Amino acid sequence: MAKYTEPTRMLMRRMVDDIPVSPGQVITRQEVMIWFATNYPQLKPGTITAHLCRLSTNALSRNHYSPKPGEDDLFYQLDGSHFRLYDPQNDPPPIRRVTSDGTIGAPPEEQVDEPTESEVRSFAYEADLRNFLAKNLYLLESGLRLFEDEGIDGVEYPAGGRFIDILAIDARGGFVVLELKVSRGYDRVVGQVRRYMGWIAKNLAEPGQPVRGFIVARELTEDLILACSGLRDVQ
Repeated sequence: MAKYTEPTRMLMRRMVDDIPVSPGQVITRQEVMIWFATNYPQLKPGTITAHLCRLSTNALSRNHYSPKPGEDDLFYQLDGSHFRLYDPQNDPPPIRRVTSDGTIGAPPEEQVDEPTESEVRSFAYEADLRNFLAKNLYLLESGLRLFEDEGIDGVEYPAGGRFIDILAIDARGGFVVLELKVSRGYDRVVGQVRRYMGWIAKNLAEPGQPVRGFIVARELTEDLILACSGLRDVQ
């Protein structure tokens, strides 16, 4: 739910006009954060980071956020921390997702039937597992749902220059970080999950809002089971 009368995607344009950012000028992520902290302090850094991804024409994950052609083609990302205004005359065309009927945009949600055991075993790629679970989080825990905020959802949620496979909300309103491994899950995954949990706690969660982790793997190694055995916030 928007915290201000204008959605964050529109406030980004207000920022460009207010600074102002001229064509060819490079702006840093830190400058963006400072502007929002000064003018719209209720917005979480995680929300701002996700919208930078959505509004960057060359960001590979932008289509997870259903960018609106033209309206959301604002920045060109130089690296994880530097941006400039998109130049349609000289920059590559914005990354788009084209649906089967030829229209531009994210495809409609499809109804997914209850999977059989053989179907669950057949996931060949992590993306297949990620996209399936994003629509069927109830299979992991009752009441678990995909995080959504102002058109930004929790699939490949940007977090500190990396991407969380799935960011979800549980029945009590707490954040759940899901890390997926289609092969064997090793103990080093625990550090990865806890890093993401710390980022969400710092940049997105409200004070006191719990954050925990889920590791989903084709095979759980004994090392991973031992690494998680003393942790209450990682399953």
